[in-house]
Amino acid sequence: MDKTVEMSANSLVAYFQKPASEFTKADILTFIREKGIRMVDFMYPAEDGRVKTLNFTINNLAYLETILTYGERVDGSSLFPSFVEAESSDLYVMPRFRTAFVSPFSEIPTLCLLCSFFDKDGLPFACSPEQTLHRAAKAFTASTGMTYEAMGELEYYVIAEDDGMFPAVDQRGYHESGPFAKLGEFRKKCMEYIAQTGGQIKYGHSEVGNFTEDGKVYEQNEIEFLPCPVESAADQLVLAKWVIRNLAYEYGLDVTFAPKITAGKAGSGLHVHMRLMKDGRNCMTSGGKLSAEARRAIAGMMELAPSITAFGNKTPVSYFRLVPHQEAPTSVCWGDCNRSVLVRVPLGWTSGKDMCVQANPLEQEADGDTMQKQTVEMRSPDASADVYQLMAGLCVACRYGLEMDEDKALGIAADKYVGLGESGSNNDKFEQLPDCCVASAGWLERHRSIYEAGGVFTPRMINGIISKLRSLDDAGLRARAEQDAELMEQLVRTSFHC
Repeated sequence: MDKTVEMSANSLVAYFQKPASEFTKADILTFIREKGIRMVDFMYPAEDGRVKTLNFTINNLAYLETILTYGERVDGSSLFPSFVEAESSDLYVMPRFRTAFVSPFSEIPTLCLLCSFFDKDGLPFACSPEQTLHRAAKAFTASTGMTYEAMGELEYYVIAEDDGMFPAVDQRGYHESGPFAKLGEFRKKCMEYIAQTGGQIKYGHSEVGNFTEDGKVYEQNEIEFLPCPVESAADQLVLAKWVIRNLAYEYGLDVTFAPKITAGKAGSGLHVHMRLMKDGRNCMTSGGKLSAEARRAIAGMMELAPSITAFGNKTPVSYFRLVPHQEAPTSVCWGDCNRSVLVRVPLGWTSGKDMCVQANPLEQEADGDTMQKQTVEMRSPDASADVYQLMAGLCVACRYGLEMDEDKALGIAADKYVGLGESGSNNDKFEQLPDCCVASAGWLERHRSIYEAGGVFTPRMINGIISKLRSLDDAGLRARAEQDAELMEQLVRTSFHC
């Protein structure tokens, strides 16, 4: 039996005993009939990053086949106001069968599917973030012969009434257990439900940030995913945010993915790990060390880092997080096992030592390939990001480094490297990340030809992103908010549910 499906929490994978990537329309119809599904939900994230939903009651088999085959119409100008005019606003939504899952929230048995957008000519909607990522992944493979895989680390705060018992130590919540961490069971329930939607979870834990204020406890948590093809990685993050918010609502809790919720406390990021795969082999290492391909990809991210913030940091409050001494990057640099840099190379099981045998003397030596686990991590983004645009931007950046002259790319990587024990935060040796949305828009304007090359990002999408970021008019806002608590609170409220 396929080990990847044997214990799947997704009920369709368990039922058909095959990967979701192999689902067909016939499978969907069979599952709906056999399991007594009464409703179908089409789901799709819009420009604001939130999941939108279209509900269908299953009247008869003919109608079910119609919506699965032909999709439905939606108002694109309401979903993508920066890219679609009201005068020509209709779009089609077409379900992607590989994304099917049974809703864990609906009392009426409901099957959910993520959708793709198509234009009036029946072609993929060019300004769709999901389609942009598809083009980026396709261009990456065509250029490099490798597949770009990614995984997200989703950080968020859960807010609950403070019972005053077993108080946690302020800003010392990393991997804390109950009873000092109060919301671990909620996190585990979130993980269970995310897995039911098809999310491939690596682990979950409490994070550094915690504090009490006005009778409430604010507890930071993180859920991290496993590497997978980049398009699936983005889908999983979008659905994870949807699950966490819905479950919090059921529990009477509040949740925020905002990059910063108060001054002096840990912010929440959306770190993205990535690896380059070819013929089932991880190309990130060679001879037990970081490979030339990995360093060239990092060089691409170093070159485009200031404009990547235009995709990954879309609110003024994003730049309140990107300050020194908060485990968030400020300088364009990279390093090994260093959480102050922009791109971190985490431990990658490259020692060649069998730690399991050392910890468990009764075990036999393992013969697995631990090199598969090596990734590199981009640490600037947060959950205000459009996940599809962000992943597409990172994919373009890595391709840019790999297409660059090899000596030039390796030279850039060497120049931007921070050694062990050296701080990358606010380091004068390196270029600094933008400090506001307006500055990010300026960098995207400078770099736009790289993102538009090969038709990955459309000029219309780039124009829309730049216009939206500039409209926030936040130049100098971070410095003012640091001196004005009322202004900080007002700004945090605007991005609280980003």
